[in-house]
Amino acid sequence: MAQLETLRLEREGPILRLALNRPAQLNAINRQMLEDLSSACEVIEGDRSIKIVTLTGEGRIFCAGADLRTVQELSPDPQKWGEFNRLWHRAFNRVEALAVPVIAGVHGMALAGGLELTMVADLVIADEEARLGDQHANFGLVAGGGGSQRLPRLIGLRRAKELMLLGHWLSAQEALQWGLVNRVVPAGQVREKLNELASQLAALSGSANRTVKLLANRGLDLPLADGLELEIRVTAEHMKSADAREGLAAFVEKRKPRFP
Repeated sequence: MAQLETLRLEREGPILRLALNRPAQLNAINRQMLEDLSSACEVIEGDRSIKIVTLTGEGRIFCAGADLRTVQELSPDPQKWGEFNRLWHRAFNRVEALAVPVIAGVHGMALAGGLELTMVADLVIADEEARLGDQHANFGLVAGGGGSQRLPRLIGLRRAKELMLLGHWLSAQEALQWGLVNRVVPAGQVREKLNELASQLAALSGSANRTVKLLANRGLDLPLADGLELEIRVTAEHMKSADAREGLAAFVEKRKPRFP
């Protein structure tokens, strides 16, 4: 498994565990972390045996957002800041575009850029004591890591504007109600519950998981008629897969499917 400076990668069967690994800096995102995220994606993209990716943070919190030193160094120069922002977008876009499901586990807090990182995951589990928020407005800043575009698509325009304009925190339960997370789990159990969900998904069809993700992501911004046409084409391809054949055979034979 690749050794990365700011991330820790561990493999367990079909599950790849990816952890932000700058605990002393509260997992703040710098240039190296963005480059490491892209490198991790390259590993995942090149290994069809990986079925699920989990994303967590080492130390006390999930992620405190952008590294303040990087922001202070680059923001006075529009060209340098633009280059950094494009690097950020490329890395996050690549995580979002992974063919396999990505599940984030949030503990402590997911702040600003950390919140934006949860938005590129497919599913999010949060510790009941975790807080999530976009604090940019409190300091005269604006979300630039994809949040201004992904957040309205995720939770609706009104709520996204409220979160971005007021810059306040959401509790884990509020984040659940708003649609920012899928599940809230007891304090201290994020990794345990994350691993349980990852194992559950990994036992299912990898081909079906990838197909569902592709259809949902690509179809979201298409007119309904185009999305339905996409569904016809993509599901027809999936039905030729070994997983689909095994699933149908298991249904007929009244047994549990055995997916590779």
